[in-house]
Amino acid sequence: MSNGRFSSTPDTDTPIAIRAEIVHFLSDPAYSGDAAIEHFADGLLLVRDGRVAALGPADDLLSQLGRDVVVIDHRGKLLMPGFVDTHVHYAQTDMIASYGEQLLTWLEKYTFPTEARFADPIHASQVADFFCDELLKNGTTTAMAFATVHPGSVDALFQAAQSRRMRMIAGKVLMDRHCPDWLRDTAAQGDADSRTLIERWHGRDRLTYAVTPRFAPTSTEEQMRLAGRLFADFPDLHLQSHVAENRGEVAWVAELYPDARSYLDVYDRFGQLGPRAIYAHCIWLDDADRQRMADTGTAMSFCPTSNLFLGSGLFDLDRAHALGIRVGLGTDVGGGTSFSMLQTLNEAYKVLQLAGQGLSAERAFYLATLGGARSLYLDDRIGNFAIGKEADFVVLDPQATPLIARRIAHTRTLSERLFVLMMLGDDRTIAATYLLGRPTWIRGAEAIAQRSGSAGW
Repeated sequence: MSNGRFSSTPDTDTPIAIRAEIVHFLSDPAYSGDAAIEHFADGLLLVRDGRVAALGPADDLLSQLGRDVVVIDHRGKLLMPGFVDTHVHYAQTDMIASYGEQLLTWLEKYTFPTEARFADPIHASQVADFFCDELLKNGTTTAMAFATVHPGSVDALFQAAQSRRMRMIAGKVLMDRHCPDWLRDTAAQGDADSRTLIERWHGRDRLTYAVTPRFAPTSTEEQMRLAGRLFADFPDLHLQSHVAENRGEVAWVAELYPDARSYLDVYDRFGQLGPRAIYAHCIWLDDADRQRMADTGTAMSFCPTSNLFLGSGLFDLDRAHALGIRVGLGTDVGGGTSFSMLQTLNEAYKVLQLAGQGLSAERAFYLATLGGARSLYLDDRIGNFAIGKEADFVVLDPQATPLIARRIAHTRTLSERLFVLMMLGDDRTIAATYLLGRPTWIRGAEAIAQRSGSAGW
């Protein structure tokens, strides 16, 4: 690539210190206000063995560094924790921006034919490599992703993430009805395949398995029962699915499960709510549903670009906040229209404007970092720069485009600058993405290496 590269840095014990303007979040600004934010105009982040070892003003820390520490100079840029995408379909990469339709028709017309190709392991591997690289180019360091019904699609994604040292949560789609025969598993086979994949991948390096019923209409009651049992059998598994995205979908679920109180209640009856369960969309819920999610520790993934693209509806962040529900952000590619978390924040702001709600820049970036980590129950490992956490971070360039640079020149506060970045930023704004303290995506890589004295990093 002419404007950047992916860096396959060799494993090394060399500690590094990144000098830049640094921002991270200690809690949700909606609860804690300014106390939720830690900001160093000229800061230093010290990384040892892939973890945060120190953080503070550069002037205080530089004199304390040992001679073994390599200092990488990103002054003039903004360093923050890596973005967390809590809902995305890697197998739908090649159908992003497919014209028209609402959810159910869109699935039949575009999604199922696209996912059928993942029976071919070579195709799955090629898409997985592209997908992981695209995430890194956009500053996303952790993702929760759907594969397809094919076990090999999970192998391909985990292999791609593992080779890049990414934190990835993924699982084989469970789908044994209301889909084409060539994408249908059975309840027993889906359970057996999932257990084999868990044995192969779960807990290896930075990989976590997620039980993945596509959504209630495409699984029989037996498959839903087995999925709930699987979730219970392994206490540290995740579970991911969709709920209440589209009015037609909600009506269909009511026909299929007439005894259930609501769409969410279907999942509840099969033991699929609780910590580490996360549901995308959550638009057409009532307060009883929301309260149940809060009470069980079940999280929501807010997917603004796909909700707008498919005409699904407007997410109610204020109500989720009032009830104490964990919320993260999802790009939801390929219904979503961008891998960029910055563009996702842009659309989240607009969705909430239409709903008569606000989204400050501080809260937006909290949702993209620590809020996403919290929704995945990974905030003990990622999401901010607390000492001992995994050192995943992104470097944002406020001079990335002439328009951003011109607009930034007219800002006075950190809040204003963050807002400009989330409204005008995209993948061009990402100067570098680091995993476990090592740069994995670098824009203008050679220039950065020369300036930093980083021996080719």
